[in-house]
Amino acid sequence: MNSTNSTFSLNATLVHPPFFFINGLSMPHAKYYYVFLCFVFVVSVLGNSFVMFSIYKERSFHTPKYMAVFNLSLADLGESTALIPNLIAMFLFDSQYISFDACMANMFFVFFFTCLQSLTLAVLAYDRLVAICLPLRYHAIITMQAMAVILTVVWAYDSVLLILMVSLVSTRLSFCKSIVVKSFFCDHGPTATLACNDYNVNRNMGIVVIVLLFYVPFIFTVLSYVFIARALFKIASWEGRLKAMKTCSAHLILVAVYYLPILYTYVSALASTIHPNVRIMSTSFAKAIIPMMNPIIYVLSTEEVKEFSKKLFKRKISNHNRNILKNKNKGMN
Repeated sequence: MNSTNSTFSLNATLVHPPFFFINGLSMPHAKYYYVFLCFVFVVSVLGNSFVMFSIYKERSFHTPKYMAVFNLSLADLGESTALIPNLIAMFLFDSQYISFDACMANMFFVFFFTCLQSLTLAVLAYDRLVAICLPLRYHAIITMQAMAVILTVVWAYDSVLLILMVSLVSTRLSFCKSIVVKSFFCDHGPTATLACNDYNVNRNMGIVVIVLLFYVPFIFTVLSYVFIARALFKIASWEGRLKAMKTCSAHLILVAVYYLPILYTYVSALASTIHPNVRIMSTSFAKAIIPMMNPIIYVLSTEEVKEFSKKLFKRKISNHNRNILKNKNKGMN
């Protein structure tokens, strides 16, 4: 590695390496884990594509709520595509070197789509908050135009913060130490710590991004469900409470699946020193599994999507049987 670490290009006042080396898992049989992630990627792409296709095709899904669900599936698909194909290329085909510019792009897109999931879950929490706490005003407040504006703001907010975070790495840090990134992608923290000049501004920017794009949406989501719980207790009948809770079930499961693994990793890191392999496996597992689980949860937990899936499946079976019968009749003639 000494020869690779000494290869740099000087650009005026900044020293940028032509490439970084992504360390990944340093353990035996790690390739089996990456093969598993390949399977996860295929399921994730198929599942999220199905949810997006269902929302596009079924007119009854052309509502503000399903516009946000479509955005969540798009974020899941984007995160999987930004992360897993690179992992497979790097670690299954021994191509762990990545150019500086490609590294910055990888950093941006992985964080962009991961944070977009967090923000979209907060938007869906707002949708459920208005639906349960202000049911009579729901259709006046949550319109297609309002949801389009909210999602546009979410994309712009996410983009600006992450462009700023990534640009601070490329415009103010010099890399004249190691080029080995101790992560499974161009992670912001492990990359910034390789700098030979002061990276406190970058570290602080990383904290700001985590707070604004992860913790703030999480706190908003939790507070939304506190108000939803208060509203549910005001409903006299248990039947009414259960009916209202059922409309939140899919979203609550999505929130738990998204936040719990990431919170566990952050809390564990604060409580004790995590071995790099444990951190890489837990973080990569969370980032890969969440986009795969979201469409499965939505299909199984949401009655409308479940009914559409059954209707589509029956239509496919019917068309298949009709084609078989048509072919038999042609053979007899």
